[in-house]
This record gives sequence, C-alpha cells and structure tokens, in this order.
Amino acid sequence: MSEPTKDSRDLIPVEPTVGALRDAAARCTGCDLYKNATQTVFGEGPERARVMLVGEQPGDAEDLAGHPFVGPAGRLLDRCFVEVGIDRKQTYVTNVVKHFKWVPRGPQRIHSKPGAVEIEACFPWLGAEISVGSNRKSSWRSARPRRPCSERLFG
Repeated sequence: MSEPTKDSRDLIPVEPTVGALRDAAARCTGCDLYKNATQTVFGEGPERARVMLVGEQPGDAEDLAGHPFVGPAGRLLDRCFVEVGIDRKQTYVTNVVKHFKWVPRGPQRIHSKPGAVEIEACFPWLGAEISVGSNRKSSWRSARPRRPCSERLFG
C-alpha cells in the first residue's frame, strides 16, 4: 500500500471511474477526519445516472456500513423516491465530505458539521465524481442551499 497523501488532487486518476476514485479516496489524508472515521464513504450508483444527489457528509450508520445514505436520512430518501416514482438504483448518491465527522456523547457518535478545511479537502473527489457522470453537469440542484457544502458548490 502506498503512503497517504495530504492533497486529494494528487490521488485522482487521470481517467477516473467511480471504482478507481473509491480506491484512491481510501488513501486520502487531506484532512484529519480519516483518523477517527471507520472508513471512507464514497458515492454509489450508475456512473452515468441522470440523477445525482449530494449530501453533506456520511453519518454514523454510513461510516459503519461504508455506503452513502443507509441511515435515517437514507431511509427517508428511499421513502421519498418511492413516493415520486424514482428508482434509487438508477441514481448516484454521494456526499461532499467522505468521512464522518463526529463528537463522542457517551457511547454514541454524534454528527458534527464539517468545516471549510474538510470541505475543501474533499471537494476534488466530488468534482471527479461529477466528471465521471458528465451528463449531470448541467442539472445541479440543491435541496439545502444554505449549507456550507452547498455554498462551496454554488459560490
């Protein structure tokens, strides 16, 4: 295994695929979140999906499972998809930040909002995910534009 790098841009393959990006992101140390996270939680779904959903960061359930949107928010998302007739298997789901930021509260790990350093460190991963699914570039929408991650996406 190669040495971790502090800059995620150095790890992004020249011709990325979601699988290659996922493997590369597992070696990223662009911020300190990797130190307390169980694992990197990278996006999933068809590379050329017509719909891409971007969350802020993985939660506790996602960190433990290694998959995005499998916790309470993911279950809500699944119900919403059913309600509007969208097949989740045909969507690409990911987060801006790829590691779970948390604070301990007793035996629980409680979500803590990622800061600008963590967002900036992970942002090249999201850019690469977008470029893999290049047909999504023109259809960005944010469900929560007031959030710091959305601010980074949209300025």
